[in-house]
Amino acid sequence: MPTANVTMTVRDATPKVRVIDIQGEVTGFSEKEIAAAHEEAAAGGVDAVVLNFEGLDYMNSGGIGLLVTTLIRAKRSGHRLMAYGLTDHYCEIFALTRLDEAIELFDTEDQALEAI
Repeated sequence: MPTANVTMTVRDATPKVRVIDIQGEVTGFSEKEIAAAHEEAAAGGVDAVVLNFEGLDYMNSGGIGLLVTTLIRAKRSGHRLMAYGLTDHYCEIFALTRLDEAIELFDTEDQALEAI
C-alpha cells in the first residue's frame, strides 16, 4: 500500500495564527498528515491557519480534495484558511477549481500575516 511522501510541521506565526510548513507531495495518501497537522494548528482557537507550500514538490487531484476537506474543517472551527508559496502552476489549478475563492492566496508569509 502506498504511503504519504510528505511532512507537515506546525509552528506559531503569532499568538492567534499558526503555519503548516508542507514538504513533499500532497496526494490522497496524505490524509492522516494533513488532518493531524490541521488539528494541531487549530487547537486552542486561532484566527487563521496558513499553509506554506514553498516546500511542495507535487500535488494531485487527491491532494486538492484533501484541501477541500481541510477548508471545511477550518470553516467549522471558525478560522480562516490561507496559503502562500504556490508556484504559478498550482495557482492556476486553484483558480480553475475555484479554491482561490475560498483559500486566500499570498506570495509570502508576511503578506498573509499582514492580511489578517
